[in-house]
Amino acid sequence: MGATARRPAIKRRAAKPAKTANTRSADEQLDSFIGKYTPEIAGQIRVALRQMRAKLPGAIELVYDNYNALAIGFASGERVADVIFSIACYPRWISLFFFPGVDLEDPKKLLKGSGTRCRHIVLRAPAMLDEPGLSALMQQTLDRAGRPIDARAESRIIIKSVFAKRRPRRPENR
Repeated sequence: MGATARRPAIKRRAAKPAKTANTRSADEQLDSFIGKYTPEIAGQIRVALRQMRAKLPGAIELVYDNYNALAIGFASGERVADVIFSIACYPRWISLFFFPGVDLEDPKKLLKGSGTRCRHIVLRAPAMLDEPGLSALMQQTLDRAGRPIDARAESRIIIKSVFAKRRPRRPENR
């Protein structure tokens, strides 16, 4: 009977949080991300956020300042799998994504996309969030959510990722 050799334990270092996480609140960070857009798009983002917060009390906002867009997910928990809706902010427009959106009944053909999980609508104006067709799609999505949003819970913002390198948030002059 031979003795088994044990491997030495690997020491894992915790990832260092970004400096901004230590000095600014999530609200302030989100506001600074939005501030990188043109005043017109930034205003639309802020209005859309207010409307989504009013429609989804208790939602946890998961913020991803990614390479292509600023994405703000409205979720029932802290995992990306808990996201039900997401606002993706691009230099020239804002889109509302539905998770899952593939099997939604969409008689007015409002939804765009061909992926296997989600669909989206380009919000030409935040007021679209109050249109009956869009409200019906949002209600269907909420009804189908695996884990519903607890409206009694306190809403909060969590900055999930910030890419060091991003596309410009303002459109290039052409």
